[in-house]
Amino acid sequence: MKPILLQGHERAITQIKYNREGDLLFSSAKDKKPNVWFSINGERLGTYNGHNGAVWCIDIDWETLNFMSGSADNTCKIWDARTGVEKYSYETKNPVRSCGFSYSGNLAMYTTDSTLKESCYIIVRDIRMPENENKVNQIDVTSMKFPKITSSIWGSLEDTLITGHENGEIMLWDFRKTTSEPNYKIRPHSKQVMDLQKDKDSTCFVSASKDFTSKLFDLDNLKELKSYKTEKPVNSAAISPIRDHVLLGGGQEAVDAALYSKSGKFEARFFHLIFEEEFGRVRDHFGPINYVAFHPDGKSYSSAGEDGFIR
Repeated sequence: MKPILLQGHERAITQIKYNREGDLLFSSAKDKKPNVWFSINGERLGTYNGHNGAVWCIDIDWETLNFMSGSADNTCKIWDARTGVEKYSYETKNPVRSCGFSYSGNLAMYTTDSTLKESCYIIVRDIRMPENENKVNQIDVTSMKFPKITSSIWGSLEDTLITGHENGEIMLWDFRKTTSEPNYKIRPHSKQVMDLQKDKDSTCFVSASKDFTSKLFDLDNLKELKSYKTEKPVNSAAISPIRDHVLLGGGQEAVDAALYSKSGKFEARFFHLIFEEEFGRVRDHFGPINYVAFHPDGKSYSSAGEDGFIR
């Protein structure tokens, strides 16, 4: 079967997300314009114009009303998902590396890089408030001597947040506490955590790391449940909404891949969720796969590559 090829970005794709119904697919890349596509035929519906740097992360709320994007131009923007009109633009001192809407869609969370002596922050805002209102919560991760956050997701409902870090650590933060220390802190990976994705029931989540592994964890206490091993860096992992399957995407860094074009290992790989065994591969990308996502009905998936294509 030949995949539908989505060509709308000029540079490497950074993230793709389906909306809840699965009729739309949102994408961001190292160019300045996040795109939105019809998932049934790959037709481009439109772009969100306003960023001045690589867009690292995106998210779409439950009702497909608001769209969120975090960029290297030191802003996190909230857009009207249907019209593409910019609603809010939150300025930061550093590039925004990860972002996400809470379960209700009322809270927006984003994290920043730590560069040029600036700290890495977790920032939570209520998007029902005016743009210049104070933040709901802000945690200075760098001053606690924790490494930079590279990926993050909301935990159960709107009380907790899970962050993946540069050194392979994963932490769970509880906003109901008065102290800003993380509740749980584990180090399941030896290298950078590239991606965190929840299952459809928000009971567990899967991590992807450059240490060639992907792992399954309990969402409430970060207990490690399963581990999926490969022989290449894993950039992204997703859990099927209808079957006990985990999809992994990755590959050698683009720099190294040029040296070993035969063994780049750019396949999307399917593992059994419970038995941890690989049972299938899909080849097609010309470079590392940067992100994978299952369609909400579980019958198809999309992968986004360093080659600038979404399949």
